[in-house]
Amino acid sequence: MPAGLLQIPRAPGALPFLGHTLRLGRDPLGFLASLRRTGPLVRVDLGTMPVYFATTAELIHQITVAQARSFEKGRLYDRVRPIFGNGLANANGEQHRTHRRLIQPMFHRTRIAGYTEVMSRHALALAESWTDGRRIAVERVMSDYAIATLSETMFSGDLGRPAIEAVRRDLPVILKNVLVRAASPRFLDILPIRPNRDFDRARKSMRGIIDEVVAATRREGWSGRHDLVSLLLDARDEETGAGLTDEEVGDELVTILFAGTETTASTLSWVFHELARHPEAERQVLAEIDEVVGERPVTLDHVPRLTAVRRVLDEAIRLHGVTLLMRRTTQPVELGGFGVPAGTEIAFSLYAVHRDPALYSDPERFEPDRWLPERRAAVPREAFVPFGAGNRKCIGDAFAWTEATIALATILARWRLRPVDGHITREAASAMAHPDHVPMVVEARRTG
Repeated sequence: MPAGLLQIPRAPGALPFLGHTLRLGRDPLGFLASLRRTGPLVRVDLGTMPVYFATTAELIHQITVAQARSFEKGRLYDRVRPIFGNGLANANGEQHRTHRRLIQPMFHRTRIAGYTEVMSRHALALAESWTDGRRIAVERVMSDYAIATLSETMFSGDLGRPAIEAVRRDLPVILKNVLVRAASPRFLDILPIRPNRDFDRARKSMRGIIDEVVAATRREGWSGRHDLVSLLLDARDEETGAGLTDEEVGDELVTILFAGTETTASTLSWVFHELARHPEAERQVLAEIDEVVGERPVTLDHVPRLTAVRRVLDEAIRLHGVTLLMRRTTQPVELGGFGVPAGTEIAFSLYAVHRDPALYSDPERFEPDRWLPERRAAVPREAFVPFGAGNRKCIGDAFAWTEATIALATILARWRLRPVDGHITREAASAMAHPDHVPMVVEARRTG
């Protein structure tokens, strides 16, 4: 008979009433990575509520794939529901299955091929806006690129302009605060402090404008348009013939914005930062881009041939990936030899498991060649899941990889980015382990 919850070891450092909230708030990435030293399944107290963290790839696979039907979205998603509603990230059960069927075709390869023109155009405009020797804040530039590119695929025409401006203004504020807010006790939400005020203002503003765009599009009609708003309004379930309500469309748009912006912006920022520190990896990437693309616009056909680019993207997202995910058991399960009853909150960190020395040699090191085919085969499939796994795997993973590849190939064909002397870039925790600040100087690779 498996041991019960009382036998699961508790992480050190809990405080009365607050539990581990202060440790999580002060150093979330360090705290999450430290849990593996306590055991494969570890109790962490968020306020007075216990959450049990799975710290191994095997247990995460059990939660997300092998026993996925025994889990639903957990407390983290309850706490962000005021932002995302019941979009794919939050939906459970039949609602999740129905919405995924409706939305999946929008991220099919044929649809992504249509989006690549927007991706390439925005990347080229960005690259052509720079001048030799200019200093840029890479994290802000990449965020602007990701927001502008994704927004144009979501909203088109005059109706979409207010939404694009709202996303540019409000989404960075939401991303900055969402993790700590989601993991903190609910009573802290009402404290009259600036982060709470900024977060609530940004959430209400962005959601209100997006909902108005959806309503206006339905009123005025969307025939012949191919933006995501129109595709979502037009989607019908093959089994029931039912479509999405305006509120459900808004939920999905906010979810796509959140998932699709930070992943791309953070990963691109880390790649530019790491390539400047690793000349051999940079040399391989530049030589490949010159051979495959040259100075032509990057197209979807180029993407699978840019294998060195894919390796640096894989390595950047391994090192700086998704911070925290949660599930809740819907029936009793066994995890790692422990009996876990229904209603138990379970959490895991892809960021932490991707740095596990039991899975990766020298795991803190940026080493793109670990993803060469002959070496990648030695990494268990469940050990690298940057976009999750199972029926909850991110629906937009191909979109994100395509967008990031096009941006890198377009920019690096024309520019090298060099770090500013004396600056140290550090990780900051949000949905991703994104860089706090990446000041760099652009140097022209070609003249004329």
